[in-house]
Amino acid sequence: MRHYLSFGILAAACMAVSSLSAENVKIVLKNGAELRGEVLKERDDAVVLDLGHTVLTVPRTEISILEKANAAAKTAAVQGEDIYFVEPGREAVTVEKNVQRVAESVVQIQTASGLGSGFIINKLGYVITNQHVIAGEREITVVVYRKKPDGLEKQQFTKVKIIAMNGFLDLAILQIDDPAADTLPFVPMGDSETLTQGQDVFAIGSPLGLERSVSKGIVSIRARENGGRWYIQSTTQINPGNSGGPLFNARGEVVGVNNMKAAGVGVEGLGFSIPSNVLKLFLKNREAFAFDPRNPNSGFRYLPPPAPPVEKTKPESVTTSG
Repeated sequence: MRHYLSFGILAAACMAVSSLSAENVKIVLKNGAELRGEVLKERDDAVVLDLGHTVLTVPRTEISILEKANAAAKTAAVQGEDIYFVEPGREAVTVEKNVQRVAESVVQIQTASGLGSGFIINKLGYVITNQHVIAGEREITVVVYRKKPDGLEKQQFTKVKIIAMNGFLDLAILQIDDPAADTLPFVPMGDSETLTQGQDVFAIGSPLGLERSVSKGIVSIRARENGGRWYIQSTTQINPGNSGGPLFNARGEVVGVNNMKAAGVGVEGLGFSIPSNVLKLFLKNREAFAFDPRNPNSGFRYLPPPAPPVEKTKPESVTTSG
């Protein structure tokens, strides 16, 4: 059932708060509607907004995104950092609009033993995924979904290099070895340290092979420890096939790499993603994890040496009585 927002017109409010310094903002409501105007007053429970022709009181419970219009109006400049990009002025929008601008950068990873997800991070065709998606594989296919005027086009790239991978972090870098890679769209990196509990996030991937699936949730906790590593725990639905796909914030920035879920009877809404700041460290130190096909242990943790053999003791003699 949709809840419609009712606004009270405060005709006299303009005079009462006219001395306040007005600030232009953009408000996105939970039903998708957008409002732009000057903030006349901010309260704990509502925002008083001057739309020019009328004044509205917008309850905070109905607000999905509140953003300074001046910041939104700044030109979003893509800045390169190492082999990935950030976009400081990127505007926060609804999930629906975000999907329109980032979905083409999300890919499907196909191997002989299964499939997973990934995302493109630069014009060199570099793709991020989980190490367990491509572990032990030598033939990898990256599937890209491009929007065309007459529909959706599926492009398959079979010339794919493994650049680096780390089994402990469960991260891998692939590269589409094709001249067309520089025409593929890529996504900017976000700062996982800025995530807060309750913040909206969403994922795109291929759960159970269902390509281009979108799921939405909230951040349950920013850092959850497991096995000596930490993850973003969220209520976003993560299933087999989502592995390696991106977790986005409201600005369409990658804040995590979807990695695993808690499974069991009655267990729901426990998805885990590798923080984007961990991914950034991996990218900046990728030479340490460079893939070498001649080394069978490349990209994997080395096995511990075998324990020394245990000396066998002679069994005690057994004396029988006559």
